[in-house]
Amino acid sequence: MMSNTMAVELLRTRVAYSEVAFAELVLWQLPEPLQGSEHAYKYRLAYVVRGVCVLRYDNEAGKGDHRHARGTESGYAFTTPEQLLADFRHDIARWNDENGDP
Repeated sequence: MMSNTMAVELLRTRVAYSEVAFAELVLWQLPEPLQGSEHAYKYRLAYVVRGVCVLRYDNEAGKGDHRHARGTESGYAFTTPEQLLADFRHDIARWNDENGDP
């Protein structure tokens, strides 16, 4: 099992969208890919509205890249960290559009 002591944190931030909604973005570069991933990044992106996580992108050992939305989990095709963040922001905008700006 890989040691996370060699991981380099690339991003850790919280972005407020309103008084009731925020996104938390955490991204690390790893010395080697996690089991189930072909890239050397570990990430956790979450969009929380009124205390409920309504959208999440993450990867974990053995499970690979995936996203959670509307109570379902689906695979995510990771390409680059920049595209990951763009896709996440796009899903936030879509969620806000479909559910009314929080």
